[in-house]
Amino acid sequence: MSEHESIKQSPLGQGTRYVNRYDPTLLYPIARDVNWQARGVDRTTLPFRGVDIWNAYELSWLDSRGKPVVRLAEFRIPASSSHIIESKSFKLYLNSYNLTRFGSESEVQSHLRQDLSQAAGADVSVKLFRPDLPVQGGQLEGRCIDDLEIDVEHYTPEPNLLIAGNEVVGETLVSHLLKSNCPVTGQPDWGSLQIRYKGGKIDRKGLLAYIVSYREHGDFHEQCVENIFMDIWQRCRPQKLSVYARYVRRGGLDINPYRTSISDEPGNPRLARQ
Repeated sequence: MSEHESIKQSPLGQGTRYVNRYDPTLLYPIARDVNWQARGVDRTTLPFRGVDIWNAYELSWLDSRGKPVVRLAEFRIPASSSHIIESKSFKLYLNSYNLTRFGSESEVQSHLRQDLSQAAGADVSVKLFRPDLPVQGGQLEGRCIDDLEIDVEHYTPEPNLLIAGNEVVGETLVSHLLKSNCPVTGQPDWGSLQIRYKGGKIDRKGLLAYIVSYREHGDFHEQCVENIFMDIWQRCRPQKLSVYARYVRRGGLDINPYRTSISDEPGNPRLARQ
């Protein structure tokens, strides 16, 4: 049985029974290194670090008197964690707070941090926000390459489209044409992509065609970003590289993986499409 076939046994591949009482056992972890191992690659040797930023828009619980409390949440899961958390199980877990009474917001935050850290195999940071705060709209910095005129022939990943010249530059490029598919359900995952690098100048038309080539590819958000990072790293050989994807939310959650060759951490800009 393949890994994707086995994951169909997870909550993602099953009919849904919503649980509205706190239940951390709903979380379904998936080992990060499964796909890399299948290719004979030790993930710990790969030249990136980073974080997965999750934003939750449907988090609610009851206070000690039974009155609902509503919050937005930001979760940061280190890319060095042993596991990702399957997204539907994450949503079901958050829904399990809906009819559970807690004495304080800090108690909820503590449960979230403890449960997610245990599932991911690393310390997960948790921030909660009131829904009446002003919306902080944002954008990905960089030059958008989406208006380039290109002929497209590939809709599955084609690393050979990536070409770098001899002129050394430092630039940031953005595309909103990223699309991949859930490897279990086949549902589309839409995203925006920021690529920041220093090195031989990357052919922009080839880069855009490469990004579009993910259009029929089935994989998790985190793995797609790691694949993109490694394809650029190996084909274009930059001195420095960061790849940041901002995916459109599904089920009240958006997932935003960031992989980089340097030591930094991204902001969390909420794009218009998010």
